[in-house]
Amino acid sequence: MTREFRLSAIVSQEGKLYVAKAVEIELASQGKTIEEALTNLKEAFELWVKHAGADELQALKKTSLVAQVAVAA
Repeated sequence: MTREFRLSAIVSQEGKLYVAKAVEIELASQGKTIEEALTNLKEAFELWVKHAGADELQALKKTSLVAQVAVAA
């Protein structure tokens, strides 16, 4: 039986590259395009899942919500 793990990501441009950062765990990757950065993050996440401990995998099962909050200054 295959289990599916999901990860939320934030992508930002840093110089000429795009950086994709995971929200739930400390994991990041980069690429020349947004799509490449996300593809590279997915590959890094696949490796992370293969080597993660049971407690780390359990933490990914928690519900995550990514939201923006704005303030006026």
